[in-house]
Amino acid sequence: MEFFRRARGEPRRLGILPGTFNPVTVAHLAMARAALAEVDEVVLVLPRVLPHKEYSGATFSERLEILRAAAAGWPQFSVAVTNGGLFVEIANECREQYGPAPRLWFLCGRDAAERIAGWNYGSPDAFAGMLRQFGLLVAARAGEYTAPEGYEDAIRRLDLAGNYEHVSGTETRARIRRGEAWEHLVPEAARNSVRAVYAP
Repeated sequence: MEFFRRARGEPRRLGILPGTFNPVTVAHLAMARAALAEVDEVVLVLPRVLPHKEYSGATFSERLEILRAAAAGWPQFSVAVTNGGLFVEIANECREQYGPAPRLWFLCGRDAAERIAGWNYGSPDAFAGMLRQFGLLVAARAGEYTAPEGYEDAIRRLDLAGNYEHVSGTETRARIRRGEAWEHLVPEAARNSVRAVYAP
C-alpha cells in the first residue's frame, strides 16, 4: 500500500472504500462521510490491478489525481494505492500499514455486498473467515441489504444523507459524452480535474 495522502493519528476503527473511481462521484464521498459516524478514518483505495476488469478510459494516474483532489479538505480521509484488488488483499495491505489494532470496515453498496456474500470462494467457510478479518458497512443501492443470519455484528447498514441511487461513474461519463449537465454528480473539488480528463 502506497499513500498519497494520509490522515493524522492512529485509528481504532478504519473505513476502507476501494473503487475504480472512473471518476469519483458525490456518492463515493457521501459513503465516506457517512462512515465517519462509525470509524475514525476512511482510506480511499485505488487498486493498481482491478480484480474483474481492465483499466479503460481514464488512466490509473489520472484517476489517482482526481481522487486526491476530491479528498482535499477532509482531514479524516486518506488516499492510497494497493497492489491487490480483492477485499482480502486490500485488508492485508492495510494491516501491514496500520498494524493489528484497528477494526477494519469496508464500505460498499448493496450490489457489492451481495456479490461478496454470494461468491463461490471454493470453501464454505471462506465468507465467514473474511468477516473475522473485517466488517462491511453497506449502503442501500436499488434496495436495502439484509445481512445473512448470524452476521449482523459484522455487516451493518450505512445510512447516507440523501439519495444517490442515480449517481455513478457510468452515468457521469455518459452525461459528459452527451454534452449534458454532469457537474452535480462529481465533488466540487474534483470537477476541474474531471473536466480536463473526461470532457471532449
